[in-house]
Amino acid sequence: QAPDRFPPLRNEAAVHVLRGRMKGIQGHCNSCYMDAALFSLFSCTSVLDSMLFKPFPLCDRNVQSILRDEIVNPLRKTGFVRAMSVMHLREQLTEKGQCSSFTNAEKDPEEFLNLIMHQILGIEPLLKLQSGGQKEQDCYCYQIFMDKQEDLVVPDVQQLVEHSFLSSDLKLVEIPSCFIIQMPRFGKEYKMFSKIIPSLELDITDLLLDSPRECCVCGEVATLECS
Repeated sequence: QAPDRFPPLRNEAAVHVLRGRMKGIQGHCNSCYMDAALFSLFSCTSVLDSMLFKPFPLCDRNVQSILRDEIVNPLRKTGFVRAMSVMHLREQLTEKGQCSSFTNAEKDPEEFLNLIMHQILGIEPLLKLQSGGQKEQDCYCYQIFMDKQEDLVVPDVQQLVEHSFLSSDLKLVEIPSCFIIQMPRFGKEYKMFSKIIPSLELDITDLLLDSPRECCVCGEVATLECS
């Protein structure tokens, strides 16, 4: 355990600490969904570090300390987290969430995020979405849903997010402080895409509700939008 505070890994430091054998978060008993989520949220970014330190009104201090001292700090310090540490967190989630299968079954990442962010730490939703002029929806992450696109063989994240928002007639009500995106997948038997290229930057200009945008014909501020 590393009780001190360690910043997220960046650039050459990330490569040096995270690359190689016995690096990352050790898997055990169908923990892959949680391992991947925790690695994505904390290894190389500090945008959600408030989860580790901020005393939220409803925050469970025990879960917060396990997350910080047994998972995030060792990951940033040595690049490795033991399966035992993740199991410690899973046991706490099982107790708090009244769900007995968190320690042995594969879950949907969204279920894990909703439990730890909303019920245990009491964090406000990160995203505000609106579909077709309907009522706003609050959520913690966005899962990409889309039909198979023949022209997208090896897509990047930017393309997938745009296609998904368009097909679902969705808009972001405001710029999110953190945009957690769950890639499309269909279990072990079928994968929609064999590979997805990470977009290092995400342009959400066209995804924002009522955002001023440039006309693609004249270059002035657009007054009409065509899907």
